[in-house]
Amino acid sequence: MKIVLLEPLAVGDEVLAEYRKKLEAEGHKFVKYDSRVEDKEKIIERAEGADAVIITNLPFPAEVINSLPELKYISVAFTGVDHVDLDACAENGVAVSNAPGYSTDSVAELALGMMINLSRKMNQCHSAVKAAETREGLIGNELKGKTLGIVGTGSIGLRVAEIAEVLGMNLLGYNRSEKEEAKKLGLKYTELEELFKKSDIISIHIPHTSETEGLIDKKLIDLMKESAYFINTARGPIIDSKALADALNEGRIAGAGIDVFEMEPPIPLEHPLQNAKNTLLTPHVAFATEEAFLNRAEIVFNNIDSWLKGNIINKVN
Repeated sequence: MKIVLLEPLAVGDEVLAEYRKKLEAEGHKFVKYDSRVEDKEKIIERAEGADAVIITNLPFPAEVINSLPELKYISVAFTGVDHVDLDACAENGVAVSNAPGYSTDSVAELALGMMINLSRKMNQCHSAVKAAETREGLIGNELKGKTLGIVGTGSIGLRVAEIAEVLGMNLLGYNRSEKEEAKKLGLKYTELEELFKKSDIISIHIPHTSETEGLIDKKLIDLMKESAYFINTARGPIIDSKALADALNEGRIAGAGIDVFEMEPPIPLEHPLQNAKNTLLTPHVAFATEEAFLNRAEIVFNNIDSWLKGNIINKVN
């Protein structure tokens, strides 16, 4: 079988060499590319003749899938797979697996870091020191005793709840199904509107689907407390960015930490959140730690190994 890695996995060459060695010892061919291309024709050229491809968040539309008749399997080195045309995969008999859980700790830690940053006004504190100013007006708030509303209590949302519980936060949650693990932490499930009304901090941890696109709209944002903070380390299209920016600029909420947008970075300067007040923006890095990338590589190549043996794991289609 021919397996093609179409974009870097952000792990060392020595790590990939071990996986290559194992595949070649079993009689397979492994081809890797050290740079990413998004031109469809170039993607097709690179993947030509491949039985399986490995991608991270490289867009993989129907045009590409339909042009690769030998393709049987895609191992996505990402949790979300909304960049892969699953309908085209189904029509062409291409199985798709993802890499669940590889960055659970990394994403949860960044979300909590954003909460601390915003609550303690760390950006303003940094600017004050750089401007040779004092701490006047820079009184922050503790997380202890505050109510954290977690939208989505899957693996990442649950990990956020675990850390927040240790910090002494009160927990509210919204999810399609209630999780006993979350309840054991003291998390109380409620309706989405109630969560937005009662929470001091809201953290988003749901996937981007046709059902969740635009879910967090002006109506929900308008329910938030003026003192509340909004965190999104999930997917950008879930949120109405303009409605959020308007609420920030008009002082109707206290601040926001945003790691994801409707598009991948670079984020256009005219994007509504680029100039929103009290906003901490990061370029989709919640998942990006050395530990997470090593976890990801292991999951991705385990997916490949299982597929080669006729047992597809982590299948999403």
